[in-house]
Formats: sequence, C-alpha cells, structure tokens
Amino acid sequence: MQDLAQGVAQFRRDVYPTKAGLFAHLATTHRPSTLFISCSDARVVPELITQSEPGELFVIRTAGNLVPAYTPGSDGVAASIEYAVAVLGVSEIVVCGHSACGAMTALAERHDLSGAPAIADWLRHADASVARTAAESDVRKVDALVRENVRAQLANLATHPSVARALASNAVALRGWVYDIPAGSVEELDTARPAVPAA
Repeated sequence: MQDLAQGVAQFRRDVYPTKAGLFAHLATTHRPSTLFISCSDARVVPELITQSEPGELFVIRTAGNLVPAYTPGSDGVAASIEYAVAVLGVSEIVVCGHSACGAMTALAERHDLSGAPAIADWLRHADASVARTAAESDVRKVDALVRENVRAQLANLATHPSVARALASNAVALRGWVYDIPAGSVEELDTARPAVPAA
C-alpha cells in the first residue's frame, strides 16, 4: 500500500496545481448538487465511480449504507442529511449499495455477531429488508438483500423532516443505485414500487 504521506505529496505536486482555480473557488463556496449515501467499504469510492470533481458530492458513508429512520435526538447521520438538504440545498439524494457488501452478507448468511455488538446493533436497521428477502434462494440472497436494503433506506430517508419537506415541494429527487464492483457498472433501481421504512 502506498504510504499516505507519499499520496499527499503526489497530490500537492501533480493534482493540486491542475485544479488550483477550483480549490480557490471551493475555499469560499460549498454548493454540492448531490447527497451521496454509500457503504463505508473501501472498495466503494463515490467520487471515483461518478467521476465527480471536489465540491460536487456531499458524502455520507455508513456500514451497509444504512440510514436509520428519523427519531428526535442527537444522530450524526440525521444531522448530515439535514445539513445537506436544508442548508446546502442538494437537489438529488443517491443511496448506493454494492455487490459483495460485507454487512448484507453477514445478514443474509446469518453470521454470528455476538463478538461485535455495535455492528449487530447497527445492522438491526436492515431487519425489515432481511424479512422481505427471506424467501430468496441462498444463491441470490445477498444480491436481493443489497437491492431491497437500498429501497428500504430510501424509504427511511423520507421520514427525515428536511427530506419530507423537500420531497413535498419537488426540491429533491431520490435515487437508488447498486454498484457492481467486478463489472464496474451501476444499476439504477426502480424505486417506484412502495417500500416500508426499515426502522
């Protein structure tokens, strides 16, 4: 693995000079058009997949690209969503799942998470998705769960007041994507069918 300090040096030497004007503009301007919610998986890099420039995406990454349904109280995911929608005024929200997701695999294959209680508690946000894919064959279970989970997280997003207001005024569009790591392709899911918040 490349040393991180070497990466910074390469950025300063090779990348920054070609985008110096953009970075000068971004020093005083923060207007991303899209809130991109993806998995924390190191193989999923939103800016690389979408070929976005700095400043174009507001990114939230969580294990399993999970978005808890709104509840009052302190919550970093909810605060980031509210900031992106109510303050920055993003016009699009993408929830992006991906192939071979470790979180969805653990749920589909019923891994023992007793030694990782924080992970087990977090993955409870996908319980409804697991229930809705219970009839899938073992071969298709992970893929089906990845897709159903994206739909469920979009439904959860709509429970957040800032998102609900933006949806009511047609100020924001919700999209569900699945990124296929080995193929390098992105599938946009049909999100027209009703979904139930994963809770």
